[in-house]
Parts: sequence; C-alpha cells; structure tokens
Amino acid sequence: METADLFRALGNERRLQILGWLRDPTAHFPPQRDGDLIEDGVCGQFIADKLGVNASTLSEHMRVLQASGLVTAKRIRQWTFYRRDDERLGEIASIIGEI
Repeated sequence: METADLFRALGNERRLQILGWLRDPTAHFPPQRDGDLIEDGVCGQFIADKLGVNASTLSEHMRVLQASGLVTAKRIRQWTFYRRDDERLGEIASIIGEI
C-alpha cells in the first residue's frame, strides 16, 4: 500500500462516511438476507443506497478503500460485502500519532 493511496482514501468525505457507518453496521444498516452484518460485512448495495450513489460510483469508492487497506471485501453469491479492517485502521492511527 502506498501512502498516497491512504491519503486519497481518507481525503474524501464520502469514503470517511462509509468508514463511519462500517464502524457500527447494525446501527446504520438493516438486517441482510445473505451475510451477517458483523461477520461478513455490509452488502455493497446497502452502502450505495445509503450514500445515494449508483453501483459503479460505490465500486470506485470501495476500490480506493480496499487499495488503502481500510476495508476488506467478501463475495457471497453475486453480492460483495464490505467490512472495516480495524486492525489496519489502528496501525494507521498509531502512525499518524507519531507524525
């Protein structure tokens, strides 16, 4: 992961909003038919709907978040589910604290 990828991911208000929602998915998203909100992550379509964007726009936001190591993706059937990588976010927070 490049440092530029990280700052690109964190420099966008919508991506920060997504990370905030994924911190507590049960508070921000309804139960899912496939996949557990905590164990598997949130269905990309739920995130797109909440953000008010289409699937391709969400896909780009999630691609950037994945490239920076802030989220992980999991495929279940035809859907992609996203979770925050809290371990990675903790590493980043400690690095930023050292600057």
